Amino acid sequence: MSKLHRCLPPLVTILCLLVLSPSSRAEIDQTAVDRAIALVGPALVRIHVVNDYTSDGRSLKSEASGSGVIVSPEGHIVTNHHVAGKAVRLLVTLANREELPARLVGTDAMSDIAVIQLEPPTPRAFPFARWGDSSALRVGQPVLAMGSPLALAQSVTNGIIANTSMTMPSTWGQFELDGENVGSIVRWIAHDATIFPGNSGGPLVDLAGTVIGINEIRMGLGGAIPGNLARAIADELIGEGSVRRAWVGMLFQPIFKGEGETARGVVVSDVIKGSPAAAAGLRAGDRLLALDEHEVDIHFVEELPPLNLLIAQLPIGRPVQVRLDRDGATTTTTITPERREPVLTREREFKQWGLTGRNLSFWTALELGRENTEGVLVTSLRSGGPAAQAKPDIQVGDIIVAVAGCPIRHMDELTTVTREVTDGQSAPVPVLVDYERKQERLMTVTRVGLLELNDPGRDVVRPWVPVSLQVLTRELANQLKLNGRTGVRVTRLFEPDSDASLGLRVGDIIVALDDQPIPASEPHDIEVFPTMIRQYRNNSEVELTVLREGEEIKLAGRLTARPRQPREMSQYQDHDFEFTVRNVAYLDRKTNPWEDAPEGVLIAAVQPGGWAALGRVQVGDLLLAIDGEPVKTVDQVESRLEQIKRDRPAHVIMTVRRGIHTLFVEIDPIWAGTETGAES
Repeated sequence: MSKLHRCLPPLVTILCLLVLSPSSRAEIDQTAVDRAIALVGPALVRIHVVNDYTSDGRSLKSEASGSGVIVSPEGHIVTNHHVAGKAVRLLVTLANREELPARLVGTDAMSDIAVIQLEPPTPRAFPFARWGDSSALRVGQPVLAMGSPLALAQSVTNGIIANTSMTMPSTWGQFELDGENVGSIVRWIAHDATIFPGNSGGPLVDLAGTVIGINEIRMGLGGAIPGNLARAIADELIGEGSVRRAWVGMLFQPIFKGEGETARGVVVSDVIKGSPAAAAGLRAGDRLLALDEHEVDIHFVEELPPLNLLIAQLPIGRPVQVRLDRDGATTTTTITPERREPVLTREREFKQWGLTGRNLSFWTALELGRENTEGVLVTSLRSGGPAAQAKPDIQVGDIIVAVAGCPIRHMDELTTVTREVTDGQSAPVPVLVDYERKQERLMTVTRVGLLELNDPGRDVVRPWVPVSLQVLTRELANQLKLNGRTGVRVTRLFEPDSDASLGLRVGDIIVALDDQPIPASEPHDIEVFPTMIRQYRNNSEVELTVLREGEEIKLAGRLTARPRQPREMSQYQDHDFEFTVRNVAYLDRKTNPWEDAPEGVLIAAVQPGGWAALGRVQVGDLLLAIDGEPVKTVDQVESRLEQIKRDRPAHVIMTVRRGIHTLFVEIDPIWAGTETGAES
């Protein structure tokens, strides 16, 4: 860091990137820009997120970053749902570079708004930004986009408003998050201030220094969720923890172009089965003219989101008068809005089954043609897992409705029954499963449970020569003027001063064993010499014919027993941190730079997306200690981790040797039953 950089005030150094486009460089009021940055900058934050998602029958973790803005002295931060809505851990960097943890207060996929709250060690007031009025925006108005592009330090770019009600073109399809069509209620503020991945959730600011949008998308132009909508959603999330929306069960499209400008209302394109609109007798093709005192007249797609918002804000349970046109006649009826359910419920991993699943919502049940929402919908399968290997197999889209004769109405019941059938069992248990696939009711038997690694045992102990070898290929023999000779060349001595090495040196070419030629001349013949050695008994006397510096010599000695191989070492697989360790073999220590390292165990496998992978544990690391307690065998690793799972600490520190370096790897697991609801 330069001396000049250290001397700058934190706000100036963090808000270090102010990009002025050529078209607006002369027009922008730098004094107003400075004032806006001073007002909003202290409330600007970068958010580091550990997300939980499911794939291939597993619950996986990933890291991401986004932006946000503090909107209350209590430390409430507004950001995007796609940034923080599935977070299991949140770490926020403030404008003064201070890092604080945060918790998810509430999230809303349909508007792509989430609220998180800072959790300082002791309560305090935070600098916060104030909301502006996004309905008063005009095209051409200068704006600032604030955030942390590409997870870099908080920055500012500038531009102008290009469109105050931008919608997603129909040719692009819908912008969906967790099954919700964001564009059904959001008309974006389009602007040309430069934004990148990482800007998501950051504020769009006017020159008065108020937040008039929350940046969300980039489609050539940047797109921000209007501040008035974002504020209303955030206030409800802060007050209630979730967003309550009314629902009547109608879908709409603009008046047909052929009907002309004199036509009024909006076309009811669909009425959902079982909805309030269906109960009120509405049907596809009706023209909705008014809801209570609100006249409806929609000729363009851009006019649909305000209607959807109007319906979403209707009082739940209170009848609303509806005026409509049906076949040229005007009629009036009432509809009683109900609370709208989310399209998708949250997924969960069932490790003993090798699958992920979710509860059925009203919407998924409707799509699947079911009369109720009972059962657990299978959303992904682990290849080779219990569910995938059942005969017949369970598939994505199946609905588990009974296990071992017990009805399964939701995920909690599947968790309970799984625990009952697997507790105390040392191997997977065959279980009868009832499941639905489309209109069929099927049964299968699934071996439910986690398959532990067995002790690999030990091969028959055979002799060896403690050296590394390469084949004397024909090409190599020709270059060494050994045309027609076959054998192996010594490349390394594992025990250079030991009688076990039989007097060999690096560079020796072994051409015969007890006068029997070594028939190795191609790279794939590398096992020929070791196989010939294994035909002897331990402690057998042998004689090697060796070419050394152009001379043929004889070396005699006694064979020693081969040490245990890596494949013979005991292993332990941890299903919570998702990594595998094994005891260190003789060859591990000989082929790694660990001579000065204490004893430990070798990391043999790390599952992508697990806690160990998230902590940057790597295959080949030598695990030396867990939370300061040395571990020399896999049994000690298992014992230590079992104690950690009982204690449930927030942080676990693993000491590892990686090459010539000792590292401290910090893993921050989320335990089952914590407030996030995530499972380790």
